[in-house]
Formats: sequence, C-alpha cells, structure tokens
Amino acid sequence: MSELDQYDYELPRHLIAQQPVPARVDARLLVVDRRRQSLAHHHIRDLPEILQPGDCLVLNDTRVVPARLLGRRENTGGHWEGLFLEVGEGGIWRILCKTRGKLAPSEIIRLTDVQGQDDIQLQLLVKQADGSWIVRPKSEEETFALLARIGRVPLPPYIRKGEMSEADRQQYQTVYARWPGAVAAPTAGLHFSESLLKRLEEDQVTICPLTLHTGAGTFTPIAAPLLAEHKMHAEWGTIRQESADQILHCRGVGGRVVAVGTTSVRLLETAAADGTLKQFTGYTDLFIRPPYQFHVVDALLTNFHLPRTTLLVLVRTFGGAELITRAYEEAIREGYRFYSYGDAMLIL
Repeated sequence: MSELDQYDYELPRHLIAQQPVPARVDARLLVVDRRRQSLAHHHIRDLPEILQPGDCLVLNDTRVVPARLLGRRENTGGHWEGLFLEVGEGGIWRILCKTRGKLAPSEIIRLTDVQGQDDIQLQLLVKQADGSWIVRPKSEEETFALLARIGRVPLPPYIRKGEMSEADRQQYQTVYARWPGAVAAPTAGLHFSESLLKRLEEDQVTICPLTLHTGAGTFTPIAAPLLAEHKMHAEWGTIRQESADQILHCRGVGGRVVAVGTTSVRLLETAAADGTLKQFTGYTDLFIRPPYQFHVVDALLTNFHLPRTTLLVLVRTFGGAELITRAYEEAIREGYRFYSYGDAMLIL
C-alpha cells in the first residue's frame, strides 16, 4: 500500500450533496472528540451548547466571485471555457481555460453573458508555466462588477457537473463573506446563519475574521506517490492585527481557537510558523501533513472532503488517522451528506 492509499475511501454517489439543506443551521454535525476518542451526532444549530464561553470562532470572510467564464474563439467559433483566478496591475487577469485545439497569444475570445448573449472580448497574452493564461479584458468595467454581470458561480464539477442555478449565487456564499477573491467557497462556513452567529456572541464566543482567497487548487487530488513530493498550491490571505490580538487573548485566558474550515487552519498556522501568532499578509503554500505540530488551532469545524486531497490529509493530521477514519466510516453509514454542500464535523 502506498502512502497515499490511506487517504482513499469509497463514497456512494448518492451521498454527494447536490443542494444545501434549506436552512443552513440544519446541516448535521458529527462531533469528534480526540480526548475521549468518541463520536456524537448533532446539528450545526447545536453549536451554542457545544462551544464554551471564551472560545474564539475563526471565520474566513473571503467572498466567492462568479469566476466561471463561457465564450467562443473568434477565429474558429469554437466553444471556450475559463476560470478567473486573480486580477493584477493594470486590470490584467490570470485565468485557466480550455477549448478544442491549441490557443495562441493575441487570440481573441468573445465572452457570453449568463443569458448566452455575446459580451466583452478577452485577449490572450501569455501562457504561464503552470498552464494558466495572462489575459486582457477589453472593457473599462471594474473587474468584480464585470464578473458579477457575466460570470457564473464556480461550482465544483461534482455538483450538477458545475452548472449553477440562480440560487447558487446566494447559497454558495457565507453570510459573512466580505472581501472578493475566492474561486471556491470556504465550505465549512456555509453552515452559519446570522442568527446563529449572534447567539454565539451572546454566549461569549468571540467571532474573529481572517481572509484567505480559496484558489482553484484546493480540490486538486494529490498525484505524487509520496506526500513530501506534492507541490502545494499557494493562496493569498491576511490576518489583521486586531484578529491576531483577539486570538492571542483567547488562548491566554484558556479559551479554544476553533477554526472554521481548512483555509482558516492553513492561514493561522502560517502566521504562527515560529510558534507565536502574528499579523500576516501574503501567500501561503503550507501543506499540513504528518508529523505536523499545530501551534494555534485547538478545534476544527470542517466539511467531509474528497479522497486523496490535501484537505483530507490536513484533517487526518489534526484529528488522528484512526479516529478520522472511524468518523468517515460512521458518516457514510449514517447517510451524512458529503463535500461542498454537505454536512460537517467538529473535531475537538
């Protein structure tokens, strides 16, 4: 058995959630207690009874942009698909794209809006070593306003083959999303409602934001036979000084730092690489794998992840291989819903 085989499992297809539950807080929650080595079944709405006064709930307030682009090649009329990744100086974009045939620098793509009507042009400039393209949109419109108008919600392919409905614009976004830049939702945060967050604050749980723009590489399966050989994707994030101070205070008075999502974990641990959490702004390519020692995070709220991904490696590193294997087996046996629109686990 290879090192990667231990991060594989079989999932019945009907357990891949295609829609979220009608009320966010009604998602199921498998509570995994590392000290007791126990599993318990709850719902997200039970968090006020599970978390304690003095705990700090760390949320990733990135905002998903409608990053999926459709269009046609002007010189051939061929179908073209793209995924916006980021905007650079001068309004230049970096994107991923695919089409039949070979794309060439200077080629023009005619984007179509959500009704399928022709819209702005994109000019291809340079293909990067990682396969992405640098492109120039032929428009004076601000990037995120333009994407809001013509872009589609970038659903992962296991949800309706990536085809959005209008409801996804609201459902595939946390209620506290603030800073645009993500091309995949920080899915553990999709379970929170404004009323639940208010109730937690009333119970003396500190709500602490950070920002990490989830990138396209987040779902990429590990191809290397050894974890140490995997090249981790980089994502931009920031922890502001106020948030760092809140988290340090929480730890100082004996509260637990409860990270919502693997994105929050990676950014917190990056900012505490020397053992002490500090303000941080920049890119992180931290790959958390055994025998990693956590510096900041005491508990993790996370969805159920695809096999053979860095997300599952992180979760098993945090929760312990045997216990997390048991948890996944229990979740499958009990019919939990998996992946982005699915249920969650809380590892204490």
